Amino acid sequence: MNKLTYPHLNETLYTHRLANGLTIAVIPKPGFVKKSAYFATDYGSIHMDYTLNGQHYTTPAGVAHYLEHKMFDLPGRDVMEEFAALGASPNAFTTYDMTAYYFSCTENFMACLELLLTFVSTPYFTQESVEKERGIIAQEIRMYEDSADSKVYEDLFAAMYRNHPVRIPIAGTVESIEDISAQTLMDCYNAFYHPGNMILCVVGDVEPETVVELAERILPKEAQDKPVADLGTEEDLDCRDCDTSRVMDVAMPTFQMGFKCHPMADGDRGEIQQIIGDLAAEALMGESSSLYQRLYQAGLIDGSFACGFEDVPGLAMLSCGGDSRDPEAVRQAILEEAGRLCQEGIDEGLFLRLKKSALGRRYRALDSFDSLCFRVCATHFDGANYFDFPKHYESVTKSQVEDFLRTAIVREHCAMSIIWPRQEEEN
Repeated sequence: MNKLTYPHLNETLYTHRLANGLTIAVIPKPGFVKKSAYFATDYGSIHMDYTLNGQHYTTPAGVAHYLEHKMFDLPGRDVMEEFAALGASPNAFTTYDMTAYYFSCTENFMACLELLLTFVSTPYFTQESVEKERGIIAQEIRMYEDSADSKVYEDLFAAMYRNHPVRIPIAGTVESIEDISAQTLMDCYNAFYHPGNMILCVVGDVEPETVVELAERILPKEAQDKPVADLGTEEDLDCRDCDTSRVMDVAMPTFQMGFKCHPMADGDRGEIQQIIGDLAAEALMGESSSLYQRLYQAGLIDGSFACGFEDVPGLAMLSCGGDSRDPEAVRQAILEEAGRLCQEGIDEGLFLRLKKSALGRRYRALDSFDSLCFRVCATHFDGANYFDFPKHYESVTKSQVEDFLRTAIVREHCAMSIIWPRQEEEN
């Protein structure tokens, strides 16, 4: 196994690549009782179109999420009951670009890990069970449609992007899931759930060699080609629509705003770009910024306001949002403050404090086993090593953050989604 030590982080990372292509990452935590494991695939809701072995596939929206639901099925067995009997808490999630299955436990770790690897590597889809699940997922989709927090994000992505599949909700639509069959699930499973497209990450007081031995015993032995995703025609930086709004049962207006940015590079360069984007958002409108204080004191934002930098393959954006009685005034203030910062520059003291604070949050996150597993998996799929973050932060300069603001905070690259209270429209 490959062993990497990070004395300044007090962490050690063991990695190993199996003959089937699976990457295994183990972060030992000697003396800790809790253990966590993530088994993740580089497959999310945006991977609706792909090519494998020279054949192109187009699938309905929502297949990745549907697969997540169905993977817990094993013939004649109840996976959730088996985990519970072992004292573990299992779960799963699907994002735009990743699906992960995971558990935490304090005992019976190897038995739990064997169960995790077994059910994720054993596809079992019958048309009857797929039909039964369809109603459950349709109900979940309708729940999201009734949630202002979900709709304000989904509407923003639909306004910003013309072609990228991020425009479509992660779970798909009630109509799109009607076209998902057992064969659809099997085709996508065979394409994306092969070990070469996956990573197994374990954090806890565990011997790395035992994890490798178990994975070699349970998982397929042969490697296979990876699918190549088609994310649509490359986007320009102008938004499809500048504004979109709807009326729902909310107490006060809520909004999400995004500024379209160039997609991230792979590897270390992309990780550095992510840090630059996050620091730019904080310098412009984070809680330590003068703009945040002015907007808060004027009653234009409240404690729900948050900002950051987001990216998935093929796109990136600087975003912010929350509740506001006048979202347009917030947007105008952001544009004006960005213009001022581009002229006068970011205060050196503020920049250093922001970088130190962000780095401190990363250090503290190392104590969360679940967060560490997630970050190691996500960074791996980006072609980088998560534990390199200290040197990436060290390399970022104030001028890089200022240059980012100069190119990113442009009115033509901005879209805003607003949910208005129903009574305001009636008035």
